[in-house]
Amino acid sequence: MAIGERIHFFRLLRGMTQKYLGQAVGFPEKSADVRLAQYETGTRSPKADLTAALAQVLDVSPQALAVPDIDSYIGLMHTLFALEDNYGLSICETYGEVCLRLNKENSNSAELSEMLSAWQEQSAKLAAGKISKEDYDRWRYNFPKYDTTQPWAKVPSDAMNDAMLKAFADHLKDK
Repeated sequence: MAIGERIHFFRLLRGMTQKYLGQAVGFPEKSADVRLAQYETGTRSPKADLTAALAQVLDVSPQALAVPDIDSYIGLMHTLFALEDNYGLSICETYGEVCLRLNKENSNSAELSEMLSAWQEQSAKLAAGKISKEDYDRWRYNFPKYDTTQPWAKVPSDAMNDAMLKAFADHLKDK
């Protein structure tokens, strides 16, 4: 999916018009919708600073807009082949279904494996009703901003937060 399609997807997801989004990133009112339409249709490609501004208004990571070209099955297949080459992704069959598998022995796959585990954890929370679809989407589209399972996490995990609160409470009792 090209960047213009991603902009369009997130704009609609947020319930914004082209004019509103265009004005929000600084285009003049008269041409805001036309300019946004040019980016969404692929007539123009946004530069990095505009991509960052669009991402901020759409409340997503800039990387969520700049995804690989997966707008065709052939493009998607080549993306998967690149993942096989770079990260040890492999294809297999399990219980009669085609599955993708990450080879943990591949030296490049360790960090990706951790990221996929974090994704699986959020997906399981959604399936169990522990988080809303909105929370799940916020986590996905801002990754890794809200990921609390990895060293790059911006906020402490619930377990870490509880441990810090307990330690702080215990420290106050001692005084």
